Order: sequence, then C-alpha cells, then structure tokens
Amino acid sequence: MSRTTRRDFIKLTGLAAAASLRPFVKSRANYGQEKVIQEKKTLNLGLASYSFRQFSLEETLAMTNRLGLRRIALKSIHLPLESSEAEIKAAAEKVRQRGLDLYGCGVVYMQNEKEVEQAFSYARTAGMKVIIGVPNHELLDFVNKKVQEFDIKLAIHNHGPGDKLYPTPESVYEKVKDFDHRLGLCLDVGHTQLAGFDPSESARKFARRLFDIHIKDVTASSQEGTSIEVGRGVVDIPKFLQTLLKLSYSGTVALEYEKDEKDPLPGASESIGYIRGVLAVL
Repeated sequence: MSRTTRRDFIKLTGLAAAASLRPFVKSRANYGQEKVIQEKKTLNLGLASYSFRQFSLEETLAMTNRLGLRRIALKSIHLPLESSEAEIKAAAEKVRQRGLDLYGCGVVYMQNEKEVEQAFSYARTAGMKVIIGVPNHELLDFVNKKVQEFDIKLAIHNHGPGDKLYPTPESVYEKVKDFDHRLGLCLDVGHTQLAGFDPSESARKFARRLFDIHIKDVTASSQEGTSIEVGRGVVDIPKFLQTLLKLSYSGTVALEYEKDEKDPLPGASESIGYIRGVLAVL
C-alpha cells in the first residue's frame, strides 16, 4: 500500500462525511448491512502515561478521560516502582475508579535481577497484564523464568538509532524468539521510523510477538527527526493502522506523546482525533 498523505486522508474523511448526509431509509433489507458496519474491526486505543510526565497521577487520569481513552500504562513517575504494596493497590484502585483499564506499566529499565523481581511484583500487585520493559541482555534467561512464574507478559521496547540494547523491533525479536511466548515486543512507531524502518512492515513481520504499541509521529526517517503530532509527520499512519487491523492485533495502541511536555493535552487530543478519524474510514 502506498503512503497515504494527510491531504489524501482529509479527502477520504470528506467523502465519508458527505456519504453520511445522504438520505437513508431503514428497512429490513439494510438492517443486516448496518450491523456489519457497526461490528467492523477496531483497535484498542490507550495512553502511555509518560505523555503527561510533568503532571500528577490525578491530573493524568483526568486528561486521559478527556481524551476518551479507556486503557493506560503507568510510568513510574506516576506510580513509583518502590511503592509499598498498599500504595500500589490504592493507586490501581484510583485508576479503575476513573473507568480505566490499568493494563500495564513502563518503560521499566532492568539492569539486575533485583529490578526484574521488583517489576514483576509491582505489576502483579497492581493487576497489570504486561510490563513494557528494557532488560539487559544478560538478564533475558532470568526474565524468561519470571514471565512463566508470574504469567505476566514482558514487551521489550525498541528505542531507535543510537540505542545499544534494542534499537529496532528486529533487534528485540532476535533476542526473544526462542523464549517463552509471553516474552515479546513493544513496537515504538516513532523510534522504528527514526531507525529507517517501516513500522507497518515491522508489525507484520514480528506480529507473533507483538504485545504492545507506542504510537507517535516524527518529522524525519533519520536520527535527526523529532516528535510531532500524529498525522503531521512522515509515518504512514493509515497504512500502519490498516496493517494492525489486517493482523487482528488485539493489544493496546498506546499514544506516547513526547512533544510539548508542559502543555501536552492539545497535541495529544489532535493525535488521538487523527487516529480515530483514520480508523473511521478504513
């Protein structure tokens, strides 16, 4: 599929809007068609709380609600890894009282076995299903034992050009492909693009181990690129979302908005709106 430009997408949404204005008569004949349209595939959108790293947990939850998102993965800024069991449970309950699924945490860096143990105990206490992490290579055997012991997935996050551990999705896959099926990949769309790889092809190629996604956009397909509102950069977002739909991807597509850290809500809102608009016309 060729790259869909922002202008192309606006044309598509315009056509969709025009179509919605046509006279429509409900009948037994078209009722079944309506039902098919309503049940079309969609994706589970969420938030990586690092997007609101300058704000408290309470403020982050309020902004997540304003975005209309239902899933969240907490960074330790909002719930420290060193928190007591009681503190973790209280924070998790606060998240759920807001109507949010606290599905995971991260990115969690793991440089020794103690940090691995801490991350898994933290996730279990909070009732999380996945840890988005970066374990040192020499810890992978130990991590493999922990995903089996705790039955919690660990999705290793790729961090783009210049990163020595996991620069690309392929660098993650090559390290985990022979381990337990619960050890996999968190595909960072922006970092993948910065490394010069097509995020859509990476998602397709490594779908078997694709557990989580950090969706974002960047200004260039090189190390010089910077974060920008989704839909304004060089990532082919329509192609990427269509790829996920074709793969029947059931994990979370979490916005990780890194621009405007002191005032992120407008850009995050634009980004989520663009993603929803694309999904509406695919």
